[in-house]
Amino acid sequence: MKNIIGVVRRCADDYGMIRSGDRIAVGVSGGKDSVTLLYALAKLRAYYPKPFELTAVTLSMGLPGMDFTPIRELCGSLGVPYVLKETRLADVIFEERKEKNPCALCSKMRRGSLNDALTELGITKLALGHHLDDAVETFYLSLFYGGRITCFQPVTYMSRSGVTQIRPLLYARERDVAAFAAREKLPVVKSTCPMDGASRRQEIKELIARLERQYPALEEKTFGAMQILPLPGWALPGKETGTAPGGDEPIL
Repeated sequence: MKNIIGVVRRCADDYGMIRSGDRIAVGVSGGKDSVTLLYALAKLRAYYPKPFELTAVTLSMGLPGMDFTPIRELCGSLGVPYVLKETRLADVIFEERKEKNPCALCSKMRRGSLNDALTELGITKLALGHHLDDAVETFYLSLFYGGRITCFQPVTYMSRSGVTQIRPLLYARERDVAAFAAREKLPVVKSTCPMDGASRRQEIKELIARLERQYPALEEKTFGAMQILPLPGWALPGKETGTAPGGDEPIL
């Protein structure tokens, strides 16, 4: 199993995600990815050469049965301030709007609410828990459903809000994140979203899993191609585009 903390550090270093004096909010949904990122950054903070501060921010959508007390307790043990922002997003999306394809609207509204929370806190950098699998799935979602070759970027400056989004977990595979969270006994809050496991992203995840049985390491190769091509914002600083270190091996 990969050392997640080391993987997070390497990704942060490669893309210059953390600067001295940064105040970083970690968007913590309660899932294994965001909780693992919070834990890794909290541990990295102790010895990283560029000092930075952390705050954990959870956006409650108003879904029934979701208790974030374990996340608050984890933050207390890590010495990280915790902010829980209550919203009515679930009611708006599922009851008032009755969206047939709610995931896109949900993502947009959650992003806006998170940015509002960061503005209130005076924080301008947001760490999100997207990993390698998320990036590859987003790439294929954009291709198959949008006809575009694109993906979210490792570092994204949102000009409207003044918030810079960073994704330090991008070099980690989902299976390694899950194994790390289980090994460290990190608390995970199960989502009660009615779309959980029934979205277009889940369809793409299952498709990639089938393809990987015929084309091994498809996800790693796709991820490497995204850096080598590169997609906008994905070029590794100091690396010549079109060439991967070590020949044809994917960059991880």
